[in-house]
Amino acid sequence: MNIETLFGLGAAALVGIGLYGLIVLPHPLRKIIAFNVMGSGVFLLFGALAKRGAVAGLLADPVPQALLITAIVVAFAASALAVALIVRLIEATDSASLASDPPEEAAQ
Repeated sequence: MNIETLFGLGAAALVGIGLYGLIVLPHPLRKIIAFNVMGSGVFLLFGALAKRGAVAGLLADPVPQALLITAIVVAFAASALAVALIVRLIEATDSASLASDPPEEAAQ
């Protein structure tokens, strides 16, 4: 078993744990964390593929690495936006739940 296979298995485990958390956990903040764990697994897989695709004596292919750095920045910005939306939801409804019933103050 080489290092790329080990990284691939670790990536699959992170994606599986994140997907499980995304499906099972009801709280929106925990869903965001589970989604970030799943994204970390994808980033790890892309990093392993960048190492595997190296040619011409380079240690790793620079194109997937550049895309990986960009993806990490975008994922961080999306997570910050999602957390800000959850904070705004809690301020507006006094609940982090996305229940289908309207709040009692808005119904009157």
